[in-house]
Amino acid sequence: MTNFSNGVHVLMIPFPASGHIFPLTDLAHQILLRGLTVTIMVTPKNRHYLNSLLSLHSSSNLQTLVLPFPSHSSIPHGVENMQDVDISFVPDFEAALSKLHDPLVNWFENHVLPPTAIVSDMLLSSWTPLLASRLGVPNVCFVVTNAHAVSSWWVNDLDSMPECYRKQHLGCIQSWGLVFNSFNEIDNQKLKLIKEELTEHDRLWAVGPLLPIKGRLSSLGEEQYQVMSWLDSCKKVGKSVVYVAFGTQITLTKQQMEAVASALEESMVRFIWVVKEPMKGLGIVDDDDRNVVPPGFEDRVAERGVVIKGWAPQLAILGHPAVGSYLTHCGWNSALEGILAEVLLLAWPMQADHFHNTALLVDELGVAVRVCEGLETVPDASKLARALSGSLTMNLPERIRTKKLRKAALDSIREGGSSYKALDGFVEQLSSLSVMNREEK
Repeated sequence: MTNFSNGVHVLMIPFPASGHIFPLTDLAHQILLRGLTVTIMVTPKNRHYLNSLLSLHSSSNLQTLVLPFPSHSSIPHGVENMQDVDISFVPDFEAALSKLHDPLVNWFENHVLPPTAIVSDMLLSSWTPLLASRLGVPNVCFVVTNAHAVSSWWVNDLDSMPECYRKQHLGCIQSWGLVFNSFNEIDNQKLKLIKEELTEHDRLWAVGPLLPIKGRLSSLGEEQYQVMSWLDSCKKVGKSVVYVAFGTQITLTKQQMEAVASALEESMVRFIWVVKEPMKGLGIVDDDDRNVVPPGFEDRVAERGVVIKGWAPQLAILGHPAVGSYLTHCGWNSALEGILAEVLLLAWPMQADHFHNTALLVDELGVAVRVCEGLETVPDASKLARALSGSLTMNLPERIRTKKLRKAALDSIREGGSSYKALDGFVEQLSSLSVMNREEK
């Protein structure tokens, strides 16, 4: 791995949602390994997401900038992360965080060695390019999803988008460069389309899949240890467990919960079902029945199923040899985690990029099975049950293709692979900027 240590300092600004913070910290890890200095800006209640990264790197190379979360009339007091609200709050979070423009300028102007570049999340691109311009440094837009989703938004939907999202995507296009958590082997053609949109430059790097930092949220509580022990007891019958989880944003209606429960019960499969804690007490979700496990369900399936309420060690579960398939909302991080774990994805896309991800994985690559679609759709329990039981068949063509895709993904991030070389190229460009800035001064 090339070391580009020459005083390059990068300020990274994540969007406050775990599905955005984690891949950005994984990118930061790779940048740090290549010799650069990084500062990550977070608000107080999001600092813990950086603990694993902070434990791996010296404070001389990695620092945090903790700024208070700005108040916003639509965001309940004390809420600093999207896991506590639904997706409709994205524009409000972006608007609130844009108020950090002046504090960031003040921090920059008083820093002994200020950053030579900013890497900011795509959902902050309505204001971070303006911040970078004010400071006289380039802004790099970090895209947490794949080029298939982004090209569809930019090429097909840009004119019909709500104004806040339109500004974000225009901000990305107008940034100095773009970094994607994807890889050429699945995204090459769409990446070329996006490059055509970048009329002033061709600085675009596909550096994924960004592997999770070792030790990320690895401290397991007693309940999580029990889950892993239960999985160990299932190993003797091979890949016999279905993992069911819908990310940190999705909550299901009473009817959807009943349908999933009925399907799991009827299917007779072993399973782990992760149920996100309802967003109660914040004045956000009025329906107290969301994400409530039907009464009696856990007792009836206690011999072959586990329900986890709240956080689950997803990476450890997916990586366990007893897990064979994954019923998922098909968020990009979850999809990549499933592919790298070589499990069959059962896709139920619900919002945002889920639909584009599902189209890519099901219709183009043939590595997943679509079982339902829509945020409010109630699946047919019997059909879902058949999909769950059938997903554990080992000779499915989707499984064979998943194995090949996993190999392509891992090859891309090995030394000499497309993503490995793209990361080196990205860091080298940042380093050359630092040299130019010093020469100008």
